[in-house]
Amino acid sequence: MSKATVLAVISPAISWCVGLLLLFPMALQAATLEYSVEGIKGERLRNVQAYLGAAPETNQDRLNFVLSARSKVRDALQALGYYSADITLDVQRTDPVWSLVITVEQGEPVRIREIDIEITGAAASDDVMMGLLADSGFVVGDRLHHGNFETFRNRLLSTGQQRGYLKGKFSQSRVAVEVKAETADILLHYESGPRFRFGEIRFDEALIDPSLLDSLIPFKPGDYFDQSSLRKLQSNLQKTNYFSSVIVQPINAREYGEVVPIEVRVQAAKRHNFEVGLGYSTDTEERISMTWRTPRINRYGHSQVTRVEYSPVNPSGRFTYSIPISNPLTDVVQLWGLLGENEYGDLKSRQVEAGARREIKEGKWIYGYSLRGLNESWDDVSRSPSHDYLLLGGSVSSRRYTGSLVDPEGGFSQLYTLEGGAQQLASDIDLVRFTAELRYIVTPWPRHRLVMRTEVGAVEISNGDRSDLAPSLSFFAGGNESIRGYAYQSIGHKETVVRPDGSTKTLVVGGDRLAIASFEYQYYFTDKWRGALYVDGGDAFDESHFDAKVGAGFGIHYLTPVGAIRFELANSVSEKNPDWYFHLAIGAEF
Repeated sequence: MSKATVLAVISPAISWCVGLLLLFPMALQAATLEYSVEGIKGERLRNVQAYLGAAPETNQDRLNFVLSARSKVRDALQALGYYSADITLDVQRTDPVWSLVITVEQGEPVRIREIDIEITGAAASDDVMMGLLADSGFVVGDRLHHGNFETFRNRLLSTGQQRGYLKGKFSQSRVAVEVKAETADILLHYESGPRFRFGEIRFDEALIDPSLLDSLIPFKPGDYFDQSSLRKLQSNLQKTNYFSSVIVQPINAREYGEVVPIEVRVQAAKRHNFEVGLGYSTDTEERISMTWRTPRINRYGHSQVTRVEYSPVNPSGRFTYSIPISNPLTDVVQLWGLLGENEYGDLKSRQVEAGARREIKEGKWIYGYSLRGLNESWDDVSRSPSHDYLLLGGSVSSRRYTGSLVDPEGGFSQLYTLEGGAQQLASDIDLVRFTAELRYIVTPWPRHRLVMRTEVGAVEISNGDRSDLAPSLSFFAGGNESIRGYAYQSIGHKETVVRPDGSTKTLVVGGDRLAIASFEYQYYFTDKWRGALYVDGGDAFDESHFDAKVGAGFGIHYLTPVGAIRFELANSVSEKNPDWYFHLAIGAEF
């Protein structure tokens, strides 16, 4: 017999032996008792089962289980107010597995006769603390439920701690039960003591400038101590991305009377972060990117992001330097430089840009003010123009949503931008440009979701040649985020140009107006998969030359932690010879 044959025979035998060895401990751990509880149901049954626990697996545990079963069932029922229960055990000692039937006659429950809850000390004038008394979870006449009492007791104590009553305690806390009378009296007296206040805030000034930290602190020394304010401070510090770890904690208050100093301990984040990304969409084709981040350049919170991207359609490089003004989370100035190429219709554009922008967040709104200089050159067969623009602009935006950010159940986002340039102020033409983008999501019924999108734009030229308007300042439509069923930025005003040899060619050169609307219905087959039916319509056109383009189609979406991967087929239904387009993209609606 060959060596290979011997191994072939032995291997199955070894597998069987290993399997038996694995099953042997499982057989030893099989339950030695089967039990059931009769006569009760609902919360009472669940509580009894929780007190009894899992069936025993050894003979000694089985004996202990039977001996303690009656007292455990009694304790479980008394916790819910049933102090007069009659409990019968029927044990069948049939080896190897015993049988236990527990029969319960619960009897009448104990009911609350009197409630005496009192708050004294500084908390007696605290509306939040006193408001807890109206929501204790029990009233006179209710069945006694020790769990509800303990829940309220703990809530009273924890709320006091959170609101600064750091010496708060219960001078009296008991439930007096009279079993024969089937009544219970609740006595709970909370002595809050003084309400503590915030003291000084200690931190490492070498890592962060005091004025920068002050803008992130939601309280000031002398304010009443509140745990939620400490959590907010920790959250604010983490959101800056300046630090790899943040610990905010009160210092032992005993040494400082009724004032609580706060210690902020942070560790600086890595000075440099590098990311490499790969992606693909049918609009921009394959894409590779590299990002270099410096989250904190100095103690004043300056940061920078350098990003280089390559795709066949729009390779680009961008450098952004951020400077916090009054608050690094809500008031930042960004300085940037940009080099890039893009394809707009039949025009290939090259852009060099530098600018500054201040962004201010106030509540749900974000306001931006910017000044950017743009040099753009492009080719249109007959000529290769290059123009300069100095654009002063502003933007207003807001976003609200419910549910997950990557797959919200509902929400509404809006963005409005306005820019202008003049020949007297370093621009080659006078222009004013306005855009508005709106998205609305609603889930009217479970698994049914609607997504609506609108985009409009207009550019006015008061002095200068329309042909001198750069492609990036004109409007184009078509593609994943525009009108599906058409190629990326393939819709726009058309012009006929003369080639050097005298022949003519019609080019898509973009319009000075934009109007797009989209309606999409989605149905969730599972938590990860959903189908979509949609119709998109609109045009990028010159004023008074609107010609509606309509695309309709269907798709399947797979939900991931970074958004939905969308596989979609769309048809240009408004064309005489409609075409099918495949669209692939990833990301969330917001």
